Amino acid sequence: MSPTAETLLQESLKLTEVDRAELAAQLLDSLHSEDENGDPELTEAEITRRIKELEDGTVQAIPWSQVREAILEIKNEPYS
Repeated sequence: MSPTAETLLQESLKLTEVDRAELAAQLLDSLHSEDENGDPELTEAEITRRIKELEDGTVQAIPWSQVREAILEIKNEPYS
């Protein structure tokens, strides 16, 4: 992480939980391309499909702590 990003992180951690959540949401939104956010009806259909899969047991949710750990492991793997 760059020094600027580290400074921003440290300052952000001083915010209230609500402000941190809003900041995180906006940062995540900034990573998506316009194509991914282009059609609200398609987005709604995808959300509905995923909820149905969770409810009927087709898929199972993975706790954030496990996802984060996997991401960090991938990030720290040497490039092949």
